[in-house]
Amino acid sequence: MHTVMTTAIAKKLNIQRTIFYDLALVILGSLSIGLSAQFSYRLPFSPVPVTAQTFAVLLIGVLLGTKKAGASLVLYLSEGLSGLPVFAGGKSGIATLLGPTGGYLIGFLVAAMVIGYFAEKGFDKRWHTTIFAFLAGQAVIYLCGWLHLAVYLGFKQAFNLGVAPFLIWDAIKTGMAMIVLPGAWNLLGKRSG
Repeated sequence: MHTVMTTAIAKKLNIQRTIFYDLALVILGSLSIGLSAQFSYRLPFSPVPVTAQTFAVLLIGVLLGTKKAGASLVLYLSEGLSGLPVFAGGKSGIATLLGPTGGYLIGFLVAAMVIGYFAEKGFDKRWHTTIFAFLAGQAVIYLCGWLHLAVYLGFKQAFNLGVAPFLIWDAIKTGMAMIVLPGAWNLLGKRSG
């Protein structure tokens, strides 16, 4: 009887520890995206800033998986909508989400979940499948951002100002995420295979 009770208590403590650990990861993920948004540079010809957010979204997706990555991005968007200055350039509020760059913010949520899904399917085990997952996430961000920006600028202009100039930047961020990933796995106590 005593052993059964001790096992039940240990199991309950382990579940609680897991819940708190997962919650900490979700919060850390949202803070990472908010912080990475502050590293921004606005190109003089584009309404879309270059930020470190894509880099953060790639890593959060692959490290946290679909649900926790999605929760991190929902928390991040909620923080911004509530008035916290977590969007690029310290912006916040519904006007930013509905404005010209709002599609990229929604794209971050979908991309993190897509990358998380691929990671859960083992795409994070080899470099070429990890790159595929990252590129799929990048494509989602571009598609959401481009379609939303097209409402303001038209499809061609939105592509020329909101996608084309960022391809090289995002290729660099993808490469950086590939370099940082093994160290990030070690921090979380996981291995990539």
